Amino acid sequence: MNAYKTYITIADPKLLVLSDLPFQAGQKVEVIILAEDNQRATLAEELKKLFKHTDNPLTEEEIAAEIEAYRRGQ
Repeated sequence: MNAYKTYITIADPKLLVLSDLPFQAGQKVEVIILAEDNQRATLAEELKKLFKHTDNPLTEEEIAAEIEAYRRGQ
């Protein structure tokens, strides 16, 4: 069995269009659809939301002081 792999982004969940396939007209193929694992992207979005809700954001001066303290080993 020959395998062909391609990636597309779903624009309309009611329609999937595959074009320029390397198969002959009339050839039977098996279609398996696997959704991309978005766990990492979901976690990143949750982290961004958390940062937006931080009550006391650090100032630039505080960040610079933390970096300097880290570099000094403190």
